[in-house]
Amino acid sequence: MIERRNGCVSLVEAGVVAPRAAATLEQRLSELHAGIAAVIAQTDPTVIVIEELYTTYKSPRSALLMGHARGVLCLASAQAGIAVHTLGHARVKRALVGSGSARKEQVSAMVTRLLGLRRPPKPHDVSDALALALAFLNVFERAAADVR
Repeated sequence: MIERRNGCVSLVEAGVVAPRAAATLEQRLSELHAGIAAVIAQTDPTVIVIEELYTTYKSPRSALLMGHARGVLCLASAQAGIAVHTLGHARVKRALVGSGSARKEQVSAMVTRLLGLRRPPKPHDVSDALALALAFLNVFERAAADVR
């Protein structure tokens, strides 16, 4: 989570909600929902931004699992009355780095610089999530203002 105050963007919260790997799919989704709902309750966001689902034909199972997780995130957001917006990964990369084919390291370096962090966020999932938030804030600020 990031916020803009007095023209400055800062990091509020960043991390990973990680359900138990040994749990059943239903249990993992329930744990994911509980974790996301807790983060929403603690941080009170005005908008949630998620990456558009993308996968190659080589990994349809990954796409299905990501679809389940996205559904849980959308459900938790809807239950809290928070609008969800989506951005494609290439659009995020263009917004932050200037190239839709930028490498993860380039995106992470820009996230680090824009948020004034001492070191890049780890794992890459955290950096990617912050990149989504920064791209939405910078490129789609009008839409975010309309949601507030």
